[in-house]
Amino acid sequence: MSVKINIPSYLQSFTNDSEVIEVDGSTIHECLNHLIKKFPEIGDKVFAKDGELHNYVTIYVDGEFAYQEQLVKPVEDGTELHLLYVLGGG
Repeated sequence: MSVKINIPSYLQSFTNDSEVIEVDGSTIHECLNHLIKKFPEIGDKVFAKDGELHNYVTIYVDGEFAYQEQLVKPVEDGTELHLLYVLGGG
């Protein structure tokens, strides 16, 4: 099964400057883990030490927001994931 993960420009240095990475997996979490197997340096940019997504990382699945507890949600061949950082400031 092939799933595409869209990588924002500020993380592309960890994916050999690739904007889209094709991964395998049957859930969102498996797909993210496959991304990290391909590009280990991106791992700590996505997941905290406790294995949870960093609170500033958001995942969209085919344009819909996925909450932390939805990482076990099944994905189908052709699904597109978008990996984004929520930025704040003041």
